[in-house]
Amino acid sequence: MKKPTARETLLTDIVPAEVIEVFSPAYTTPLGAAFVGDSLEVMRVLPPASIDLVLTSPPYALKRKKDYGNPSDDEYFGWFLPFATEIRRILKDTGSFVLNIGGTWNSGVPTRSLYHFEIPKRLAGIFHLAQEFYWLSMSRLPAPAEWVTVRRIRMKDAVEMVYWFSKTPFPKADNRRVLRPYSESMLTLLERGYKAKLRPSGHDISTKFQKNNAGAIAPNFLVINNTESNSYYLRRCKEEGIKPHPARFPKMLPEFFIKFLTDKNDIVLDPFAGSNVTGEAAEELCRRWIAIEIDRTYVEASRFRFEPQGRLEQLSIADEDPPRLGTGQERRISGRH
Repeated sequence: MKKPTARETLLTDIVPAEVIEVFSPAYTTPLGAAFVGDSLEVMRVLPPASIDLVLTSPPYALKRKKDYGNPSDDEYFGWFLPFATEIRRILKDTGSFVLNIGGTWNSGVPTRSLYHFEIPKRLAGIFHLAQEFYWLSMSRLPAPAEWVTVRRIRMKDAVEMVYWFSKTPFPKADNRRVLRPYSESMLTLLERGYKAKLRPSGHDISTKFQKNNAGAIAPNFLVINNTESNSYYLRRCKEEGIKPHPARFPKMLPEFFIKFLTDKNDIVLDPFAGSNVTGEAAEELCRRWIAIEIDRTYVEASRFRFEPQGRLEQLSIADEDPPRLGTGQERRISGRH
């Protein structure tokens, strides 16, 4: 029997051997591997309970169709359910599934679709909703223009939902890893001391309130602007004449959840990887990662994220797009980031 090479041994430390036997990675780093393919096909090969965190942002149900493809709001859950079912199967009992999903407007009227609020209710049969988060990006452009900037009858839509699901009520998590700096007033209080007393709200504030815990507990309201305009990734895309992914989320978003929900050397999976922001964040935080993206061009460009660290170890982008299940366009859809 042929002895595996050092490279093959290292790769199976990142990606289960069952996957390597069927799919070849487009490129690898010391901690991760990126695949061109239908994420449903790749996830079906992964062993049960093998992933610590699935963190992703699939295409939203936008009325205006994007280059990367997106299902409509009325068909969204039916399209997404097979992916959610596989995600649950491959998650460890201590694992988490973090889903970033944005809203959309109903066609022709200034009212909102409820599809992104229906998702957690409809996934309740296979997941626990550990907590919902609200991501505010003040840099978002005012849209839709008809209602926001022309008629001026609606406000800018700048908040997206981020749902944290889990297989059990007690997934791995530690909010001490994502503490926020204390405010000036809190630092003053810690310095001067605080008299324990019952507040008008009825909360009994004890002397424990004076303890310096090295930071404040973060709220479930995340203020992270999405202002990337001159990053190394964008510059390299321009140099190579490659169109960058048009809907990338900021690296601070996956960083927050990777720190919060995983330990070093855990495995993070993004099944709609886009330009692989999740993989970049995981690599920098010393987590192993698997990225799956159906669009070969986006995967080819995503390797630029790992060039500055000198971590790109292999690049073998297939000449042809990968085979897809079915005969229609139902899964010819790329991730948002």
